[in-house]
Amino acid sequence: MRNVEKKPLSEGRHDTSHPDRPPDGPSVAMSPRSAVLGLVFTAGCCFMCAADVGDFSPCLQVFYRSWPPKGLEGTPICQRFHNQYRFATLYSRPRRSPWFSAYLYTSPEGKRPKSFWKFEPQLADPGARGDMVPFPPGPVDQNMVDSQAVELDYINSTFSRGHLNPSLHHRSHEDRTATFTLANVVPQKAGSNDGPWKALEQAVNRTLAAHCLGAAHVVTGAIPYRGAGRWLGNRRVAVPEYLWSAYCCPEYSASLPVELRKAFPTYAAIGRNDRDSGEEIVPVSPAAKEQFRGFDVRTMTLEILEGHLGDRLGGAVRVFYEQCSGSD
Repeated sequence: MRNVEKKPLSEGRHDTSHPDRPPDGPSVAMSPRSAVLGLVFTAGCCFMCAADVGDFSPCLQVFYRSWPPKGLEGTPICQRFHNQYRFATLYSRPRRSPWFSAYLYTSPEGKRPKSFWKFEPQLADPGARGDMVPFPPGPVDQNMVDSQAVELDYINSTFSRGHLNPSLHHRSHEDRTATFTLANVVPQKAGSNDGPWKALEQAVNRTLAAHCLGAAHVVTGAIPYRGAGRWLGNRRVAVPEYLWSAYCCPEYSASLPVELRKAFPTYAAIGRNDRDSGEEIVPVSPAAKEQFRGFDVRTMTLEILEGHLGDRLGGAVRVFYEQCSGSD
């Protein structure tokens, strides 16, 4: 265990110079509200807004040693709510969904907040205000529809809205409320979201709350299908085949229970999002309840997780600086 200082950010493979463009989506009727929504996108700009989308610099503190994961390409977002940066997301514009969200864990207090779903204005207009904004009632602006997932994508689908950064892993009401943005969500089957994946989030909460003595950095992401993949709607929002998560806590209790001695300083997991997927990455337990069968979660070392990510994404992936070893 070591208490280490942050290192400067090294360059990652992010699309900050020429963001990837989404495929054409369905046309959504424009309403007289469009002019008002345009004000949401363009009014209230301030000196700190321009960096919210396209640059992780304002929110590097959520990453261990200020070092974002390497080997993934997308649009960086510093997720801002009530004029404070809450967490970070690497967003895929073509997939209209996040590759990962990264955050600092804090033990939760109170009940899960009731919150309106929000969107990221700067994905639709780079000059817009940086704070995430609740979706308006009625038809939405076409720029918003083209740039990111909207509520209509999930309505009447067979998927729930699966948080990558879960409300459960935060203390303040504002931090918990900020997780309710579709830029932090992937299509997730209810059998995973309400079953084994929920159990994993609860287990991580208990473990970190009881035994992590310093900062706990968490990164949770999506693993795509091979080939063309699967989508909500007409190639609107990409559906992941698996979800993954890993945490890094370099300062932890000296007297860990036997069953948790391999869970520090870092640990990882992959969860199934398709009960018909093969079992080479995550086996299926025949003892699981029917509603959760096929949505199993497999815990593993960080090294094994990075191997699976590299194999599926076609290149080396590194989640934490020096695998959270604390070495320079």
